[in-house]
Amino acid sequence: DWNVSARMGHPYVKIFEEERELTVMLLVDVSSSGNFGTTEQLKREIAAELSAVLAFSAIKNNDKVGLIIFSDRIEKFIPPRKGKKHVLRVIREILFYKPQEATTDLNTALEYLSRVIKRKSTVFLISDFLSEDYEKSLQVANKKHDIVAISITDPREVSLPDVGMIDLEDAESGESILIDTGSLSIRNEFYNRSIYVNEERSTFFKSIGVDHINILTDRSYVQPITKFFKMRAKRLAV
Repeated sequence: DWNVSARMGHPYVKIFEEERELTVMLLVDVSSSGNFGTTEQLKREIAAELSAVLAFSAIKNNDKVGLIIFSDRIEKFIPPRKGKKHVLRVIREILFYKPQEATTDLNTALEYLSRVIKRKSTVFLISDFLSEDYEKSLQVANKKHDIVAISITDPREVSLPDVGMIDLEDAESGESILIDTGSLSIRNEFYNRSIYVNEERSTFFKSIGVDHINILTDRSYVQPITKFFKMRAKRLAV
């Protein structure tokens, strides 16, 4: 520091230490589609478990943890703080919160995140992404924060079993449709459409630099989460 050195009459050296503390934000979708599940757990239950794992990992690293629970509006906001007691509160809210609304609006959550969290944070966006026209908001938010998209999908949202006529109801809108699952062409059309949507979403995430973890309810989330963090560690080490 030349100015201080001139005043003191001898060299004065400043040593800067990189600030290691991070802020981790959990954005958790609690819309009604999360109450769907054809395996041992509902999508919402897996989202809660994932949130708990991420929250405890964060406090182990002495990071701050915050929470935004959302549907088509902001249902709950807990500002980021440190400590086990705070994290237990975050997890309790995720486990026992009763949503006020049924539908999803990712735009609302992402825009709110950008307004209330000024400092760059690592953001885990946990949702089934059954929402429309959120691409621009996600792109804008990712320029300010490091966003990781965690999508949760049930196998019956990808392929239909052959069980004859069934009545499918949209958990968020309440709309229903009668489908003949005995028709091979209908099952194939449903499968191909689901695969297309998932691939398009993954391609979009990659194009804007958003990391993506795909979680399936009929498989353990440990392997994809572990693989993701190993990949991140390797990338940061380069």
